[in-house]
Amino acid sequence: MAKAADIGSKRLINLAPDAWVQWVTQRPEVVAKEILGSEFQWISRETDVLVKAYSATHGDFLVLNELQLRYTAQMPLRMRAYTALAQERYQLPTYPVLINILPPPSTLTIVNSYEQEFLGLRAIQDYRVINLWEIDAEIVFKQPLPSLLPFVPILRGGGEVSVVQRALQALRADVQLNQLESLLAFFASFVLDTPLVQQIMRWDMAVLRESPWYQEIEQRGIQQGVQQGARQQLIRVLRRRFGEIPQEVEARLETESVEQFREFNG
Repeated sequence: MAKAADIGSKRLINLAPDAWVQWVTQRPEVVAKEILGSEFQWISRETDVLVKAYSATHGDFLVLNELQLRYTAQMPLRMRAYTALAQERYQLPTYPVLINILPPPSTLTIVNSYEQEFLGLRAIQDYRVINLWEIDAEIVFKQPLPSLLPFVPILRGGGEVSVVQRALQALRADVQLNQLESLLAFFASFVLDTPLVQQIMRWDMAVLRESPWYQEIEQRGIQQGVQQGARQQLIRVLRRRFGEIPQEVEARLETESVEQFREFNG
């Protein structure tokens, strides 16, 4: 049995691997044979899960799963690299899937392929994109898809208290799933007030800290804190040098990065 704090991508997919590969490939005849190692020499990430699958039509193939908290502009290149590495290592056709958990900023467009042309040569890699906020929460209960139960609050129609409680009941009814209650609470906190979440379910920080998604949010919070501190320091320096500074300058500082602060203050 997995340890209590094991709530990463591999653990979630391993709860019902057949149901998972059928869902991401949209082919009900596909079955999962085993979860493979996704460590490629110096590259190893908690959010990548490689599954060896089989169908009577296509034989053995790989399903490369990338569960990303938020889509970034670097994802197309990463999907290209991981797909190639997986196919080279296992010598099998590879079906790459990117699962985005939370919506990205409105300024960022999610794409489902990597394309580059250089000196007349082209590199292309398609991959399937699944945005969880576009998935109907009812699918999780009907199919069923136990791997998605912790994500129910952020699925379409899943932010209601009654739906979250339904997911909670499903987790508590299965000894293999009840350890995921803290992860459900974590994602419920994105749509419900934290005191309410803590009232209706277990909020175990020791367990949550093992989640790669919690760690990513924590790291982003640290980075944002560093940037905010840099802004405040720069404003103090400018005030010492020039007295009061115009409002438009302060407004500009709110959109600058730490590196831009350094250039501005250099």
